[in-house]
Amino acid sequence: MSKKVYPDAVTALAGLLRNDITVMAGGFGLCGIPENLIEAIRLSGVTGLTVVSNNAGVDGFGLGVLLETRQIKKMVSSYVGENKLFAQQYLSGALELEFNPQGTLAERIRAGGAGIPAFFTKTGVGTLVAEGKELREFDGETYVMERGIVADLSIVKAWKGDTEGNLVYRKTARNFNPMMATAGKVTVAEVEELVEPGSIDPDHIHTPGIFVQRIIQGATYEKRIEQRTIRKRA
Repeated sequence: MSKKVYPDAVTALAGLLRNDITVMAGGFGLCGIPENLIEAIRLSGVTGLTVVSNNAGVDGFGLGVLLETRQIKKMVSSYVGENKLFAQQYLSGALELEFNPQGTLAERIRAGGAGIPAFFTKTGVGTLVAEGKELREFDGETYVMERGIVADLSIVKAWKGDTEGNLVYRKTARNFNPMMATAGKVTVAEVEELVEPGSIDPDHIHTPGIFVQRIIQGATYEKRIEQRTIRKRA
């Protein structure tokens, strides 16, 4: 068995969790979130976390469980509209928020993984997003400088992975997970199906194993739906 494979989420995060670190958590809404690794962080009791994620889950699920336990000090996010506890903590001053347009957040993470310290974008110019940031003119247009992000730890969720850490994502789970896998000093992945090297067609691999230091096969997945709207029967 590869040295990258760990028996469970708690073991896989052993020695990586400390107070006040920055953690990237993959997923989009409740789709493709590393449920088992989030629970292991909750159990660890670490506090003061800065969490980089598109959103903060919902009340009682996803990253929302880490808000309940007050383990998150700051969120770097682009969408936070489904979580009442998030709003309460932010408005009361208990939670810091660095708000990013979604495309900017994605590019900041991609840049971090590519070793690019900063880039310029038109998104956010003339708004609160640009306050305190460097502005520069290119070809007669104003751009704002955004910094790349590198996390102490990235936790990601894939559909399938092999024991060397090569990962395949399905559908919407491919949103933030692949770029976050590249932008962590250490990346821990959880997969629904763990296979032997050579079982995945190289052309189908989204994240090469070189980016993944530890991997587990997740135990259970609720895969909740954030909102479901149904049509009334005739």
